[in-house]
Amino acid sequence: MTRLNRDCDEPTPAAAPPEAERRHALVGPANLWAIKREFQIRFLKAMKLAPESYLFDVGCGTLRGGLPLIEYLHEGHYFGCEVREHVLNEGRLELQEAGLNWKNPVLLLTPDISRLNVDRKFDFIWAFSVLIHMKDEVLDSTLAFASRHLSDNGVFYANINAGCTPDGEWQGFPVVWRTLDFYQSACARHGLTLSDLGPLSAHGHVLDVAAQDHQRMLRIMRFDSSLRG
Repeated sequence: MTRLNRDCDEPTPAAAPPEAERRHALVGPANLWAIKREFQIRFLKAMKLAPESYLFDVGCGTLRGGLPLIEYLHEGHYFGCEVREHVLNEGRLELQEAGLNWKNPVLLLTPDISRLNVDRKFDFIWAFSVLIHMKDEVLDSTLAFASRHLSDNGVFYANINAGCTPDGEWQGFPVVWRTLDFYQSACARHGLTLSDLGPLSAHGHVLDVAAQDHQRMLRIMRFDSSLRG
């Protein structure tokens, strides 16, 4: 396991400028932004993401994880959706500032994923720190989208809060805890099967913040795909 480097003997990164901190805070704690960016691409590469893969990023935000994925994937192979227009606009600025517009990612403003239909199947669907902010009906629509858009051997990876802790709130979104049985049943309604890959800490997400390190990573596939191994 590769541990995210937070050792005290490492040089402290230079503080982000105020504008960058404001942008980073739109998708979570600004001080954890770089660490969470690195985790996403490293995890997906470990799961065999290849440059030729097609990936759909649910809740792509300001492209915290999206930017290195866009850089890694072939031109036009990254798709992302976001419900907040001002946040997606910040992501477009990130893309421009990084000089990656030529990669032609498809960035979609999607207030209601139940109405979103993309004319493509995906090898990977990714939702990092997104399902934990979904009401039940939005989760159901997201799983329906995944069922329609996963390729024959495609995989949907997502992290969750597992348990029965009372729900909270973050930037107008709920913060929800659900049991693995709940997710298993929700997946089954859409012909999907779920595997629990263990806590994020087992995959190198070690922040010494139990509420985050203990989140579970799920692997979700179409039922017929899982039978093929």
